[in-house]
Amino acid sequence: MAATHGCDIAIVGGGLSGSLIALALAAKRPDLSLRLIEAGETIGGDRLWSFLDADVARADRWLLTSLIVHAWPVYDVAFPGQARALRHPCYAITGERLDLVVRAQLSPDAVMTGRKVLGCSPHSVTLAGGERIEAKGVIDARGAGDLSALDIGWRKFLARELEIAGGHGLDQPILADATVTQHDGYRFVRCLPLSPTRVLVEDNYCSDNAALNAGALNRRIEVYAESRGWQVSEAGREERGTLPLAIGGDFDALWRAGGARVAKAGTRAGLFHPSTGRSLPDAVRLAVLIADTPDLSGDSLYALTLDYARARWAERRFYRLFNALMFRAAGSEARYRVAAWLYRQPAGLISRFHAARCTFSDRARMLRGKPPVPFWRAVKLARRIE
Repeated sequence: MAATHGCDIAIVGGGLSGSLIALALAAKRPDLSLRLIEAGETIGGDRLWSFLDADVARADRWLLTSLIVHAWPVYDVAFPGQARALRHPCYAITGERLDLVVRAQLSPDAVMTGRKVLGCSPHSVTLAGGERIEAKGVIDARGAGDLSALDIGWRKFLARELEIAGGHGLDQPILADATVTQHDGYRFVRCLPLSPTRVLVEDNYCSDNAALNAGALNRRIEVYAESRGWQVSEAGREERGTLPLAIGGDFDALWRAGGARVAKAGTRAGLFHPSTGRSLPDAVRLAVLIADTPDLSGDSLYALTLDYARARWAERRFYRLFNALMFRAAGSEARYRVAAWLYRQPAGLISRFHAARCTFSDRARMLRGKPPVPFWRAVKLARRIE
């Protein structure tokens, strides 16, 4: 007979969002019994996440301290005829480190890896083979889900860790090198120096579709390494993925598609930066909010996560307008000009843009600053952005 497990909170999905909720609850509510359920064999998978200092409030930084494996005080960006170093500290977290910390801070029976979830309700999770979790509250953090209710572009990427004979010579990350040949929309390369001889090279595209040609991107990474004079002695870990970039759509329909009355987190909840696709900052904020909430019943968690996600969607209209300028107004061959326009702004504005915390003055400055598309077209787009 298949086993039934009881707990206070069941979190479905052991990626970044689900794991941060589990870690926050373990730290602030050690009296609660948890289950973190993941289909893969490890928590976090073979992933690397990066974030900027301003992305996470100082009061919430405690949740990430034990997870950070790389830190840099400065990063570079480069566009045709335009290069800049920005003194914004940036950090990186790996799936390997996330798995280690989660297993150290949660009880052994709380981490349930290698479990395929067939379905979940506000108070239960059904696993393949008939195993069942009964909980006071359930949170679904399994990833994007059905995004058909949204009007979106895509940020797709392939990353390789390269070992460079003699060293790569990078003292700080390159968060966006758009001096490369443009393909399939706005293309940029990101480089994160992981050691004096090891570097993560990530080929990114802001594209109209999510199709990813791994062979072509791997060849372009090789060409990029050659252009920098690097002698690659070993090509290691590969990571690939697609991130949604929201232009508009029906937020409530997105939530209905994700499951009836079940609390949600991460991209499944629509909690991602519309212009970068990154979910880490929202994942931290929501995790701390959940851990500080007295009532963690299924109905309360549903209302809490829905209200939080709906508020973020409403306040981020400006970033969806930015995406409309890139995907609808600029044309595929000129999209990089919209990104270059952003990186000509004051450093503080750039930092707040990445954190999705632009002020009214920031937004006014950007719209007054002659974006690289006709202003009348930007106004027409603004009227249509939901």
